[in-house]
Parts: sequence; C-alpha cells; structure tokens
Amino acid sequence: MFDDRNDLNEIFCYGTLLPGEERWQFLAPFVVAYEPDQVSGRIYDTGLGYPAALFDRVGIIHGFRFRLDPAQLLDALSLLDEIEGAVEGLYHRVQVTTAMGAQVHAYQYGGTPEGLVDIPEGNWLTR
Repeated sequence: MFDDRNDLNEIFCYGTLLPGEERWQFLAPFVVAYEPDQVSGRIYDTGLGYPAALFDRVGIIHGFRFRLDPAQLLDALSLLDEIEGAVEGLYHRVQVTTAMGAQVHAYQYGGTPEGLVDIPEGNWLTR
C-alpha cells in the first residue's frame, strides 16, 4: 500500500516515464531534480510497449529517482496513478527503498505474469 505523506516526495521510474520516453511529458512538469538509482526486483517486457516491475523478485532494476515539487505532489501522484493504471489495478503505487537508501514511490505491476519476458540486465532503456 502507498503512503501520501508529504515528506515522501520522490518516485523511482524505470520505463516510459523516463526522460525521452513516451510518458516523460506527464512527469516532467513536476520534477525538480533527478538522478540515476536502482531498486531490488525484476523488470519485464510486457510486449505492449511498456515494462512491468516486480519488486519482490531477486535482481536489480535500473532507473531514475525523481524529486517532485512538494507543492504539486498530490497532483503529480494523482495524475501518475491515472496514467499508470493504478485506478484499474494494472499497476500499484508502492514504497520501495533505492540502492542509495531513499524511500520512494514506485509502480509495481498488478497483472498476471503470463506473457512477461524477463529483461535480464534490468534496464528498460537497453533492452
């Protein structure tokens, strides 16, 4: 489950919300800073043009940690929940700890694992 505490204003992204990817335009207006980071888990290719992450698996997922504007945090999370299908259950916003020790929001896949193809190197951008 997720926590909307105002002090949790970072999100880890690993796929289409990254700079240069198709959904970056939705995240970009809320970002005040970002840097590369990693989380534990596995990333998969859904075959639908976007990845799926499962944070309870052994492995490393490469991505970026984004600090969001605290004044726009709830608006940002609400929009991202809609874009990521959290309302329909396709993804769930959860809290994870990054390799750099930050507590962040992230979106975990909520669908069935059938048809998912493992990305062994853990990086959507180099698949």
